[in-house]
Amino acid sequence: MESANNTGLTYFYFHPFSTIPEVRLLMFVFFLVLFLLSLLVNPAVLLGVHNERSLHTPMYFFLSSLAMLEIVYSFVLAPLTLANLLSAKKPSISLPGCGTQMFFFIFLGSSDCFLLSVMAYDRYVAICQPLRYSSIMSWKVCTALVAGTFTICFLFGMQITILILRLPFCGNHEINHFFCDFPAVLKLACGDTHAHHATFFIISAIVMVIPFLLILISYIFIVRAILRISTTSGRQRAFSTCSSHLMLVIMQYACASVTYLRPGSRYSSQERQVVSICYTFGTPVLNPLIYTMRNRELKDALTKILRK
Repeated sequence: MESANNTGLTYFYFHPFSTIPEVRLLMFVFFLVLFLLSLLVNPAVLLGVHNERSLHTPMYFFLSSLAMLEIVYSFVLAPLTLANLLSAKKPSISLPGCGTQMFFFIFLGSSDCFLLSVMAYDRYVAICQPLRYSSIMSWKVCTALVAGTFTICFLFGMQITILILRLPFCGNHEINHFFCDFPAVLKLACGDTHAHHATFFIISAIVMVIPFLLILISYIFIVRAILRISTTSGRQRAFSTCSSHLMLVIMQYACASVTYLRPGSRYSSQERQVVSICYTFGTPVLNPLIYTMRNRELKDALTKILRK
């Protein structure tokens, strides 16, 4: 079924999490619970924002965009991973299928990072420029920011995927990962891949560093503005609107930087897989939960829905 190069249909095989059936079943149940929770909490956020007119604001528009990303993100990786855990045979995927999975992973993951920077800018305008908020964060601007995010990240995903699809593969076809992660697949390629590694590192740095700098700059101005507020209650109220976002940023960048920006010699494939599992299955659940639990308006909107 394998071919020596890309002239035929190349298949890859995923390295199993464990050869012990009981361990695989336990992992299946754990991942399934996280997957189902993601499909519960993210649509709940969308429904709550849609049904409550008072939440039809830029902040919740960006939050809804993030929730939609998390839903698609869950469907890209979770079903195949769950099926592989139940399979008695060594799980396989074709090169086109691997490229498709890789594209959506990069596209959606990088969109997450840029959306977080857009949300930070929104909080900056709301706190530092409150009188001009409506004019600056118009629906036209908000739509352009989200559309621009998706366009840029689509191009990043396409470039990385094309690099992989053009590579020849020979010998070992076993991916030491639970999905088609670019570094894991690149290790299986024949020939010189230094340019591919460099391209991926540059794109990873752009995706993580530029949004992080935008977030950092936004919060420098936000903190300065909050410290100028004379009352303690006013400072607490202003900071509470940013605390959920800060928690998402810390979680997102901690996982992503450990996975993609550390030199390969400093961590094992097992460490990469553990962090990737947290990133892949954990963030789609934790992102909406953090925002919902720390946001009174959204909690009230969801409570109204449950009471109907």
